[in-house]
Amino acid sequence: MTARTSTLEIVRPDVTRGAIRHALFDFDGTLSLIREGWQQVMAPLMVAVLAETPAAEPPERLQEVVRDYIDRTTGVQTIYQMIGLADMVRERGGEPLEPAEYKQRYLDGLWERIKDRVAGLREGRIPRRDLMVPGAEEVLAGLAARGVRCYLASGTDVEFVRDECAALGLAGYFWQIHGAIADYRSYSKAQVIRQILSEYDVQGHQLVTFGDGFVEIEETVKAGGIAVGVASDEAGRSGAVDAWKRRRLIEAGAHVIVPDFQDANALLAYLFAED
Repeated sequence: MTARTSTLEIVRPDVTRGAIRHALFDFDGTLSLIREGWQQVMAPLMVAVLAETPAAEPPERLQEVVRDYIDRTTGVQTIYQMIGLADMVRERGGEPLEPAEYKQRYLDGLWERIKDRVAGLREGRIPRRDLMVPGAEEVLAGLAARGVRCYLASGTDVEFVRDECAALGLAGYFWQIHGAIADYRSYSKAQVIRQILSEYDVQGHQLVTFGDGFVEIEETVKAGGIAVGVASDEAGRSGAVDAWKRRRLIEAGAHVIVPDFQDANALLAYLFAED
């Protein structure tokens, strides 16, 4: 049984509120909409690769397999998703390419989808707020006003994250910005969470994470943190909850579900026990 207040859905009220000192944000789909639709690039690529294997399932079943895989891995580094694709090729009797080659194919396809957005943003033709999850800047400003240190951790390559965050005018809110690196084993969202807790000697309930992916929510809950699932409607910016995101975020253990940050004041009031 969940409770609703404004656009907040309180899924699990069993958290210690009011002591938050650090906040971790995912980027794509949580703050940024620059890469909206990335799943529609990755899924066809994976289906096409798997369809060429000797023991490939029928197209409809392959689409289901790929959709479920992407749902489960949203938030991890792209290279890990491509390592998984290579494993799936082997399982079906095929000889995979190197995961880095699959990743480059994906990035090339994604760039075709988003290049006009990036150009429009840089040239001022597209207002930066049009490419943000509604209320993103307000929630960051509200956390800063409360003395909270904010961090960004994305599965996207770090150079892209830094560039796109700066283009949106959000870089100044973050103490640190993390993203995928060449030595992919040396970075994960779980590692960032552990680093924050150990480096600053804080308890789990003093960290809140905001994300639209399974991984960051699950890892935050494991660490004893407060997890806010952002079930954003990326394509429509409608303020409505995306149903499949909501389901996955609740499965991951989210304490709170929001569709975006348009009710940033209410969300922060709840998290800081000001309600």
